[in-house]
Amino acid sequence: MLQKYKLKNGTRVILVPQKNTQAVTVLVLFGIGSRYEKESEAGISHFLEHMMFKGTTQRPNTLILSQELDGIGAEFNAFTSKDVTGYYIKANSEHLARAIEILSDMLFNSKMEQAEIEREKGTIIEEINMYEDNPKNQAEEALEKILFEKNSLGREVAGTKKTVAAVNQQSLLSYWQKNYQPQRCVITVAGNLIENKTKKSLEKFFGRAQASARSVNFIKFKPQQKQPRLFLKYKKTEQAHLTLGFIGPKFGEPDFLAAKLLGVILGGSMSSRLFINIRERHGLCYYIRASHDTYEDVGATYLQAGLDKKRIYLAIKMIFAELKKIKTGVSPAELKKAKEFIKGHIIMEMEDSAAVADWYGKQELFYRQHKTPAERIKELEKVTVSALTRVARKIFVNQKINLAIVGPYRSVAEFKKLLKI
Repeated sequence: MLQKYKLKNGTRVILVPQKNTQAVTVLVLFGIGSRYEKESEAGISHFLEHMMFKGTTQRPNTLILSQELDGIGAEFNAFTSKDVTGYYIKANSEHLARAIEILSDMLFNSKMEQAEIEREKGTIIEEINMYEDNPKNQAEEALEKILFEKNSLGREVAGTKKTVAAVNQQSLLSYWQKNYQPQRCVITVAGNLIENKTKKSLEKFFGRAQASARSVNFIKFKPQQKQPRLFLKYKKTEQAHLTLGFIGPKFGEPDFLAAKLLGVILGGSMSSRLFINIRERHGLCYYIRASHDTYEDVGATYLQAGLDKKRIYLAIKMIFAELKKIKTGVSPAELKKAKEFIKGHIIMEMEDSAAVADWYGKQELFYRQHKTPAERIKELEKVTVSALTRVARKIFVNQKINLAIVGPYRSVAEFKKLLKI
């Protein structure tokens, strides 16, 4: 049975015992990401995540750290997004105490040497270069800039070459000490665990950090869009890349699951409306997909496609025709299939202790709740055909259109004519 409690310093902990596996995952989440940064320090959350693998006082360099984790057959990695930074180790359950100790050593005892910081600047700048060379990535980033206009949600997680080059030891240490605080932290341990031993290890290695009131917060996003927005970037490509976005319900709002189901029906699978009509029947694209995602304060429906550059105008017309069509309703059979699609993915994901840790950890971090997969599926089953129609009519309206295109085009006017549902 799931247990939720706090360490003495206020760090939130969730234990999810699973007896049908020999693996265990320790996931440490901090409620900090690119949306918390000042414009002048863009990318520092991501930079800090990289530095956690560069050595500690006990494990002086990357090689020693990775060799120790490889020596127990562990999977380990980290990630930074707009609103969360996470670190995890997945290993044989007999190495759980060691995994907890190594994570705490990385997160609280990293050396942050100036020489390593300078070397890592080159790595991250090359990462930015890689994104800039990728038209699909460029379309995604451009879409978020116009979708979340004037809000830090619209910034790239990696920052810019200028802000990355400006990072130094002092700025990293200050940001680290300010934000890697117990009150911003959730630790989830999922898998084959012994509860008492796990609690002792967590208190020993994570309970020492002291809370501070110095951490920063983000500015909530307030939608103010009153007309369609378009971003066009000329790039000589063989395929046009398009990203379309609409502000919609966030997690926890009554319409959120209906929006998730709409994403599945539109472009969540190889039998979805967009995939069948745009790709299979007309051959206008290679990839096309849709989904509804969420942040703590806002949700958004996204559509992405890699299109035939010579027939992009026809493709866009057909995409908007599908959006118009879904506002007239979906069939009970479509709704049932979409529910089974999400249900199946939830069940399969829960076979993995890392996915279980992520499921409960992020719910706790952002929403202070921990609904089980069964409870989520039960809520999903209650969504009706009429709810999908109502939500589609709220989301897919002309004034909410945000379209970003990267490809060999210069005329904005031709695309503006197509921005209507």
